[in-house]
Amino acid sequence: MSIIPGLAPALAFMVPREGAGAGTAFLLQVGAMVLIFYFVLIRPQQKEAKRHQQTLAALKKGDEVVTGGGIIGTVVHAAEDRLTIKTADNTRLVVQRARIAQRINADDAKAGDKKGSGAKKG
Repeated sequence: MSIIPGLAPALAFMVPREGAGAGTAFLLQVGAMVLIFYFVLIRPQQKEAKRHQQTLAALKKGDEVVTGGGIIGTVVHAAEDRLTIKTADNTRLVVQRARIAQRINADDAKAGDKKGSGAKKG
């Protein structure tokens, strides 16, 4: 039984036969595995890293962010490689720009407030 239903018939020609064709079939199978790994693992990871770099470059004063350690704050000053974030009324932290895990969108925060407002109090 094949993991991917249509894959077995498509790769049936790659089964090694007697003679000199076994090396070619092996190389084709290795090439197919490399392509699968590229499109399933490597390419999506590269896209995510590129998107994260763009997000970090676009951070500005007033953006709400979450650090890699889970600290949530608002950017009050942005330098080239560092950000100053305000986490409470009198608390400011200077963090490396690369250590920001994500930017919290205003739309996401509003959606979270709407979900939480329906809960019972008591």
